Amino acid sequence: MLKRTFGASLIALTMAGGAMAQDQSIIVQSTTSTANSGLYDYLLPIFQEESGIQVNVVAVGTGQAIKNAENCDGDVLLVHAKPSEEKFVEAGFGTSRTDLMYNDFVIVGPAGDPAGVGGMEDVQGALSKIAGEGALFASRGDDSGTHKKEMALWGDAGVDPTAASGDWYRETGSGMGATLNAGIGMGAYVMTDRATWISFDNKQDYAIQVQGDEDMFNQYGVIPVNPEKCPSVNVEAAKAFADWLVSDAGQDAIGAYKVADQQLFFPNAPE
Repeated sequence: MLKRTFGASLIALTMAGGAMAQDQSIIVQSTTSTANSGLYDYLLPIFQEESGIQVNVVAVGTGQAIKNAENCDGDVLLVHAKPSEEKFVEAGFGTSRTDLMYNDFVIVGPAGDPAGVGGMEDVQGALSKIAGEGALFASRGDDSGTHKKEMALWGDAGVDPTAASGDWYRETGSGMGATLNAGIGMGAYVMTDRATWISFDNKQDYAIQVQGDEDMFNQYGVIPVNPEKCPSVNVEAAKAFADWLVSDAGQDAIGAYKVADQQLFFPNAPE
């Protein structure tokens, strides 16, 4: 497990010298929500100024980010699908996984609320009502962390929405922002992480209709890629970044990030 030892990692990085001095950069394979919310725009300059390490982010769905990391196309994985993250580590692709921060998922919908789910906290009940009414629902359908969670919630509700694919259930195969745009364009309900929704500009008459169920908890984790599987990993720089994220300084920076005076992510790395 990662510990809050960014100082030690930075010392090791500085002492490494040589080849490291020529390559002070890493690639982070990341979920889209951390990028779309503006979190990286806020965090990375702080880390880069302190460490001298350039962080390049590839923001895709969690499923694709994991595949990219398994293909050795990254140094650090930062996503939000814990079972898949644990499998990644168990398969030897990651050195360790650490809780980093959390927020939650919400279901947004038009002001008219055709399925009558507004104000519900029971997400399975809300999904059952949406399916029962045949109300339009736009899904990412892209194996992202959000899509994986959505499908788990449908399963808990006893509904297979893919049986209605192309009817009331519309799969966009796109990222969160594009799916929100598509959903709003067709008047459909959409499940999104709260951070992306807060940062989203094209809300029109949409509002959060379903929220507050503990099953909509959204945990993020950070995993350095294992150099035994991927010899190209920039080991020391990757460790320095991962250690900084879970350090007091990194956790404080995550907690300080706000949009519209709302905190988007809540740090919860282990002490």
